[in-house]
Amino acid sequence: MDDNAEIQQEVRRWLEEVVIGLNLCPFAHQPNKLGRIRIAVSEAADEESLLEALQDEMSLLDASEESEIETTLLVTPHMLDDFEQYNAFFDLVDVWLREFGWEGDYQVASFHPDYQFADTDPDDPGNLTNRSPWPVFHLIREASIDRALSSHPDVEGIPERNIARVEALSPEERRRLFPYLFGG
Repeated sequence: MDDNAEIQQEVRRWLEEVVIGLNLCPFAHQPNKLGRIRIAVSEAADEESLLEALQDEMSLLDASEESEIETTLLVTPHMLDDFEQYNAFFDLVDVWLREFGWEGDYQVASFHPDYQFADTDPDDPGNLTNRSPWPVFHLIREASIDRALSSHPDVEGIPERNIARVEALSPEERRRLFPYLFGG
């Protein structure tokens, strides 16, 4: 298996066992079951190349029917290991979304091995809700978000439930679900 296939496999495992398995995103199960979640690995090693990769993936989403590709997880294993740099890169992503006219049609969500919510300690268990095996940019169609939000009975309660869910994990469960955080 090549490196990219292994990375895709790790991200798929995280998606299925953590995001869907812990029900952190109640909207991910159906698109995953239908094979509508694309996992792409970028070879980008600098910001310009990564913006090009984001543009390519967004263009692919734009040209695809939602029944083919509903959402994309763009994995960046060759850069942005540092969470502060990753987080700062989102300023460029916001400009890029506006520049290409995708604002309002798409959103980009963030997942990172060292993800840390503002005003939390690095070891706060709540950060696990957004910790992935690699830096990931989640490209999401606004139409998918709108549909999901309109059909969910308590959207506002999702973050609180997610934090409670990961806080309730035993140390063994954390090591099993997040091996990349515990040297496994």
